[in-house]
Amino acid sequence: MKKITVYSTGLCPYCYQAKDLLQSKGYDFEEIDVMFTPGKRDEMITRSGRRTVPQIFVGDTHVGGFDDMYALEQAGKLDPLVQA
Repeated sequence: MKKITVYSTGLCPYCYQAKDLLQSKGYDFEEIDVMFTPGKRDEMITRSGRRTVPQIFVGDTHVGGFDDMYALEQAGKLDPLVQA
């Protein structure tokens, strides 16, 4: 299983939805709070090219935000991506 990384903040409802979806599927993930961890917002922007949270990575693949990940799940493509 590939490592899942979620860049988030504690104030973001989409971050909670992303984490809930991953937890409901039984996936472990690393959460990085960009609000309280120095330098991590810049790291997120460099990796993703985006400034908004959440930003989700499966391995080195940038999935995008919650809506992007949910679309992958609905299309049946999230599990194969994580398990590849």
